[in-house]
Amino acid sequence: MGTSGWRYPGWRGVFYPRGLAQRRELEYLSRQMNSAEINGSFYSLQRPERYRAWFEETPEDFVFAVKGGRFITHMKRLRGVEIPLANFLASGVLALGHKLGPILWQLPPSFSFEPERLAAFFELLPRTTNAAAALATKHDEKLKGDAFTEPGPNRPLRHALEVRHPSFSTPDCAKLLRDNDIALVVSDSAGTWVALEEVTAGFMYVRLHGDVELYASGYGDEALGRWAHKIRKWARAGRDVYVYFDNDIKVRAPADAISLAEKVSGSPDKKRDPRSSVP
Repeated sequence: MGTSGWRYPGWRGVFYPRGLAQRRELEYLSRQMNSAEINGSFYSLQRPERYRAWFEETPEDFVFAVKGGRFITHMKRLRGVEIPLANFLASGVLALGHKLGPILWQLPPSFSFEPERLAAFFELLPRTTNAAAALATKHDEKLKGDAFTEPGPNRPLRHALEVRHPSFSTPDCAKLLRDNDIALVVSDSAGTWVALEEVTAGFMYVRLHGDVELYASGYGDEALGRWAHKIRKWARAGRDVYVYFDNDIKVRAPADAISLAEKVSGSPDKKRDPRSSVP
C-alpha cells in the first residue's frame, strides 16, 4: 500500500520535512509505507542506474509497481508493440529484482473494448523474469543508455490493466482478463471513468484517484473504512492486494495511504514510524 509516485514539489515541507534533500524523498517515503507505484516509466524510458538506485534506497521488503510506457498504450495503442515492449523491459525494470511487483498498463479513456487487440497484447506479455529478459534482448537503438537484460533468479511477473472506457463493462472483458490472468484494476476516479470491481487474477490492484474531486480530494474516515473492508475481504480470499493513492494535488495521497494501512491492519504501523526514520 502506498502512493503513485513520490516526487512532487507540493509535498515538500508538508509530507516531507523541510530541508530534506530531494534525493532522499523515496528513502523517507519507504519508511512509512511498504510500496510505491513508479509512474515516471509511463512518460519516458528510465535507465538501469535509476532502477538500481530505487532498489538500494528502500527497505528489503519494499515493493514497486511499475507503470508501462504510454508509447505502448496511448500512442501505439497496443498495436505493433513487441519492440517498444522490449525497450521498456530493457530500460532497467528487472534491476528491481525481488522488489518488482505488478506491471500496470493504463489505457486512455478513448480506448474501447477490442478483445482481439487486447488478446494479442496479452500474448506478448512475459509472465516470468526469464521471459522478460529474453524479450528485452530484442530492444532497438531507441533505448537510453545500456540495456539491462539480466533476469536474476526466475520469478513470476504479474500484469494489471486499468481501463477507462465504459465499453469494458461487459462479462466478455472480465472473461478475457481472467483467461489471461490479468488483473482488472479497481479504479476510483470520482465518477470520471468506469468503475469495475471484477476479480480476474490471483491478485487485486487498486488505484484511488480521489472520491469527490479527481486527483485532489482526500478520503474521509468512512470512505477509508469501506476500502479497508474490501481489502480485507480480498485478502481473506487468498489474494495479494496492491493499493496506490493518486490524489496527489493537495498532498492527500501519503496521509491517506498511511491511514488506510492502519485501518486494514487494525493499528498504526509501528514498523514504519516516521519519527524513527529519515531525518
